Amino acid sequence: MEIYLVRHTETICEKGICYGQSDVDLAEPFESAFENILSQLPAEAIIFSSPLKRCVILAKYIQNNIKTISYEEDNRLMEMNFGDWEMKNWNTIPQEQLNPWMEDFVNIKVSNGESFVELHKRTGDFLSEKIATKINYPVIIIAHAGIIRSFLCHHTSLPLKDAFQNKVDFGGVVKIDF
Repeated sequence: MEIYLVRHTETICEKGICYGQSDVDLAEPFESAFENILSQLPAEAIIFSSPLKRCVILAKYIQNNIKTISYEEDNRLMEMNFGDWEMKNWNTIPQEQLNPWMEDFVNIKVSNGESFVELHKRTGDFLSEKIATKINYPVIIIAHAGIIRSFLCHHTSLPLKDAFQNKVDFGGVVKIDF
């Protein structure tokens, strides 16, 4: 089965803002980027999306421009929950909080948020429930960099500590055979 992992396009957040599960808008104009993404996708597919609007806007565009077998939003596809760090500039997060997390983002949980291993469990649960069954159509997943990196770790058995080796650009499309 073909799976297309699609990252949303750029947001309105200025560089350096930690916005994880905050529901921020996309930067406009985005139509040209959407057309580029669409050109890399199959003509018909099953679509799954994060419920955050930066993904839903793109997912609805794709849904309106291909033959969609089904469309579903799933909370497990939301970006990492950065808890108390949401909508803060990375440079303003106290070093005594940031440094331990930077040294072990896989296991260290952000205050009132989650760790990467918890995010990875969410994507694993999603895969087991939604993708492990025999699907006869390509699947498009519209999500976030953290989720896509997690999927790639599941797919390639890359250790979570090395997840950032997978470059995931805004508007990027990664095709994998599952």
